[in-house]
Amino acid sequence: MQLGQLTTQIILMFGLMLIGVLINKCHFMHAQTANDLTNILLYVVSPCLIIGAFEQPFSGSRMHQFLLAAAGTFIWYVVVTLLAWLIFGHLSDLNLRRIAQYGSIYSNAGFMGIPLISALFGSTGVFYAVVALAGFNLFSWTLGVRLFHAPADHQYRQVLLNPNIIAIVVGLLLFVSGWHLPGTLNRIVTAVGSVNTPLSMIVIGNSLAQITLSRQMLNPWLGLTLLLRNLIFPLVGAGILTLLGVSGIAYTTTLIMIACPVAGIVVLFTLQIHADAAPAIAVMSLSTILSLLTIPLVVALGGH
Repeated sequence: MQLGQLTTQIILMFGLMLIGVLINKCHFMHAQTANDLTNILLYVVSPCLIIGAFEQPFSGSRMHQFLLAAAGTFIWYVVVTLLAWLIFGHLSDLNLRRIAQYGSIYSNAGFMGIPLISALFGSTGVFYAVVALAGFNLFSWTLGVRLFHAPADHQYRQVLLNPNIIAIVVGLLLFVSGWHLPGTLNRIVTAVGSVNTPLSMIVIGNSLAQITLSRQMLNPWLGLTLLLRNLIFPLVGAGILTLLGVSGIAYTTTLIMIACPVAGIVVLFTLQIHADAAPAIAVMSLSTILSLLTIPLVVALGGH
């Protein structure tokens, strides 16, 4: 993949986000509509895209790279979780500490990463990208959510019963066994998964349209969060993946997934505990805008 292709695709995706902004400004999408579309994307469209990505012949070398990428993703999450705790763990402002730690670690892998990978590499790229998506769900709904809530049994059920995790398990079974979905069902799954990229970007754009400039955006700790999330931590991931021998599309897709901007769920977690969501909204919005530049930069610096 050439860097120009990546940059062009990101620009196209930001164009789709702009459509989402215009839809919001024209009052065509209300809060409930955005929430409903988000649920459809997370629980219907994304699982279909994932299952469709595994509809390909079994390959030992492909499976080997898949497992290496999985190991690299796991190690990366452990390393950056420790680094984020060391960097932000001393902050006296508990709300800012939570947002900075979560925001620096967790990327928008599902909403932005999967659509970007799908557009760049098709089902082959999504096949490897699900590794980072599984890592996000595993760590975000265990260690990540504990930054905001006390641990509870239902959090682990959320991981195991997450439709994307179920789709990955189903997809792996199909890939390893060599089975395929019946023709009509396969076409339905493909058709549903195909709307993921445009619909995800429009929903993100609708959210970005609600940005209001504030002094929260000038907080130096949020600036450091942006630097870590958009640049430093992804480059740490590049080093780990390289050391493990991850290569080719597996390497590029995993790197792009962890280089995506701050996960929007940081806003939801903050709202759930009735804390000030302004810093979360600020860091999520700015990280998304900056990713237009930082994702190609990370790929250029970490590329093989």
